[in-house]
Amino acid sequence: MTEETPEPQTKIRTIVVFSMLFAVLGALVIFAYLATFSRPITTVILVRHAEKNIEPNNPDPDLSPAGQARAQELARMFSNAGVNVIYATQYRRTQETVKPLADRVGLPVSVVDARDTAELLKQILTNHRGQTIFVSGHNNTVPEMATALGGEKLPIIPESEFDNMFIVTVYRFGRAKVVKLKYGNASTEGIGTGTMVP
Repeated sequence: MTEETPEPQTKIRTIVVFSMLFAVLGALVIFAYLATFSRPITTVILVRHAEKNIEPNNPDPDLSPAGQARAQELARMFSNAGVNVIYATQYRRTQETVKPLADRVGLPVSVVDARDTAELLKQILTNHRGQTIFVSGHNNTVPEMATALGGEKLPIIPESEFDNMFIVTVYRFGRAKVVKLKYGNASTEGIGTGTMVP
C-alpha cells in the first residue's frame, strides 16, 4: 500500500484559510490597540464668577454692572465654541456669570454644590467625556478643579481678580494641559487671599 500525498489544491486551501485567520486576528489586535487612542478629548473652560455687588450683610449678592459686562463678554467669546453643557454653583453670582452664554447657546445652567468639586469632576469625566464644558466657580474651586483635572498645582485666585480663565484640555489616558488666560477688562492684581466658599 502506498501513502497518498495531499493534492496541491488542499495544501493551498489550508494555507489560505490559516493566512486569513491570522489576518483577521492581526486586524482585531490592531483595532483594539488603536481604539485606546480614540478616546475623545474633553475641554473644560473654568472661570471665576464675575464682579459682584459689595453687600456686607448679603452672602449671595448679584453681579455688579462690571460683572454683568464681563458675563456678556463670556457670551460673546464662547457662543460659537461648541459648548455642550454649562455648570454654575448654587450662588447667584456664578449663575449670572454664565446666564448670557446659556441664553445665547440655548442651554440650561446645571447647578452644583460649590463645596463638592469632586462630584462635579466625576460628572464631567463620566457624563461629558469628549464634550466642551463651561464652569463658573469661585476663587478657590476654579484652581482646585484645574489642578484635579491634571494640571499643575494652582494657587487660590486673589479676591480682586475676576479676569482669570483656565482652559483645560483632557487628552486620552487622562493627561491634561492647562492654559491660563486673561479676558475682558483687567482686574486689580493680587489683592486679598481669602476664599468666599469654604
